[in-house]
Amino acid sequence: MRTEQDLTVGNVSIQLIKFAVPLFFANLLQSLYNIIDMLVVGRIIGSTGVAAISNASALVFIINAICTGVTLGGTVLIAQYKGANDRNSQKETVGTIYSVTAIVALLITGIGLFAYKPLLDLMNVPAEALEDAYEYMLIIFLGTFFVFGYNSTCSILRGFGDSKRPLIFVGIATIINIILDYLFVGPMAMGTVGAAYATVIAQGVSFVISIAYLKSQRFIFNFKLKSFAIKKGKLISVLKISLPATIQMTVVNISYVVLAAMLNGYGVTVAAAAGIGLKINTFAGMPCWAVGQSMTTMVGQSIGAGLCCRAEKTGKVGLRFNLLVTFIVVVIVQIFAIQLVSLFTPSNPEVIKLGIRYLRICCFWNILIYAVMYSFDSFAVGVGSANIAMVDALLDAAFIRLPLCFLISTSFISGFEGIYWGQAFSPIIPAIIGATYFRSKR
Repeated sequence: MRTEQDLTVGNVSIQLIKFAVPLFFANLLQSLYNIIDMLVVGRIIGSTGVAAISNASALVFIINAICTGVTLGGTVLIAQYKGANDRNSQKETVGTIYSVTAIVALLITGIGLFAYKPLLDLMNVPAEALEDAYEYMLIIFLGTFFVFGYNSTCSILRGFGDSKRPLIFVGIATIINIILDYLFVGPMAMGTVGAAYATVIAQGVSFVISIAYLKSQRFIFNFKLKSFAIKKGKLISVLKISLPATIQMTVVNISYVVLAAMLNGYGVTVAAAAGIGLKINTFAGMPCWAVGQSMTTMVGQSIGAGLCCRAEKTGKVGLRFNLLVTFIVVVIVQIFAIQLVSLFTPSNPEVIKLGIRYLRICCFWNILIYAVMYSFDSFAVGVGSANIAMVDALLDAAFIRLPLCFLISTSFISGFEGIYWGQAFSPIIPAIIGATYFRSKR
């Protein structure tokens, strides 16, 4: 296939940057789906719509987390088979990944349609925003299949060393999403649910285009029905990575749901401000994720080719890049905090004030520490030790973040700011564990 790239040769720094840059823009554009929804709804409907989408987004993040976790095993396994030049195993892994993600997507759709209302009720969503949140999540869950389909295709391409084509696919979807957002929420006056329709339609188009592209190329997988077979050996290998990764990402996002519920108790203004702050914080983490995803693929191909020293060097170079780019982004966010928050709610000074406070705390300490943690976790996943990343995530999200937020907000810094500080320092111990694993050279 013309888009394949061998990441086991060439300068590590150059290869890492070349692979990470398209990933960064793809992650950025994909994250813009929900941010655009909030921007459009916030300007047309107001803070009630923003609170509805920001709370619904916590559930959307869980869907995306499960999707990313399931497909990550395919990225790593294909990367390792690519490094080993095992084409038959590559083909079998692609078929297994597509089949497994389709099954999981249908399960998530069924569970989501049954559970989204009780989950939003448990989150203590402000009453004035609850109905909008219901309608938004109903449409999002109906479009789950497209989310899984698109992400499985992109994860497969990344395993082969192609980070450019996923960028093109998500770019097309983002343009469609922007146009439909303004059309549905504005002239057609569909409200918050219009933003959900725009997102699902855009993702569906992106998925169809990605499959059509692969079928037009000399791709290793022929998309015939008999090829969508789940090979037991490949399934076990994929699950060794995907299962811990899915648990990891799901627990992390569930912790954000719990945090959102804690913050909702302070009213719609705090809920909207925290939702905006989290969106900007997510944006600030995009470069870190891109470098980490690049590390995972490069380390995977290096391990498959038996180049352990190159894998180790990739880990060191990736950590340095992550700290550098994350620091630059953090500085930019701090300088333009007022302007960034005002994009979402230009006419509500109280929401702007509280949103800026969130960024002063969380988009400084939390992201810098998280960059260290994520770099070492990405390396661990690339070598096949996804359980290390899972343990780190469980510690960060469940056993440290939530208790720390509760402790600080009730004993040291009362109110929602205590929750912010607890969130800021939760990745310290997981970062130390990741560094210890890397230095052990196991």
